[in-house]
Amino acid sequence: MSEDKNDRYLSNSLVRGLEILKMFNGDMPTLSLSEIANKLNVSRTTPYRILFTLQSLGYIRQDELTKRYELTPKVLELGFTYLNTMPLLDLARPYLEELRDETGLSTHLGILEGNEVAYIARVPGKGVSTVNVTVGSRLPAHATALGKVLLAFQKEEKLTAMLHGNELKKYTGKTKTQLLALENELREIKEKGYSTSDEEFENGIFSVAAPIVNKQGHIIAAINVVAPVAVCKGDFITETVIPALLKHADQLSSFSGYHQHS
Repeated sequence: MSEDKNDRYLSNSLVRGLEILKMFNGDMPTLSLSEIANKLNVSRTTPYRILFTLQSLGYIRQDELTKRYELTPKVLELGFTYLNTMPLLDLARPYLEELRDETGLSTHLGILEGNEVAYIARVPGKGVSTVNVTVGSRLPAHATALGKVLLAFQKEEKLTAMLHGNELKKYTGKTKTQLLALENELREIKEKGYSTSDEEFENGIFSVAAPIVNKQGHIIAAINVVAPVAVCKGDFITETVIPALLKHADQLSSFSGYHQHS
């Protein structure tokens, strides 16, 4: 069958939708409607309908302030293309492994997706049984160390919009379900630069997390260390785990273009 005959079966909308998804990369993590239209060499009307569809399906989202579009982790449902093309993952894996080796505990990389944490990388601990989290898992942000540090470093207006009007579900006797208490903790987390979750999502599990920020100083992800509470004895967390965690988070932030001002 000739190419001309094949072409008549092509869905132009689907082709352009996939082309749009592939436009997003490490150099261009966000795109405006005009930029997308220019790349497709079409008027703004054509990509607008496709973008509306992709957004309705949850594959992209639009920033309410800048009106720019970006991918969401739901692209994972199309396979692992999103993971394999995300530069941070390639950078993060050796640091997650080194952090695991230094602490002996499971390490994870996660990003914020709505009011949940999407886990995008995991390095299991050495012989230590921890919470059963796999790549692609989504856990409540308010009850996890990763989630709380990701929330703490959001812009204030965005954080307010995310939290207010939403019920904070209780998972254990230690889960914070009062908004004021959570907001106070998030302020403390931002000041000290890391968060902890002491049996707040699952009984018997302790976790500590730190942020990864980009060159603009905006949080883009976070890494954590997870361990059974029984392992977190004495000064192990304060003298070994937290310093190692902060070191690797700072290194990943540096690779993402962030330079701390003195």
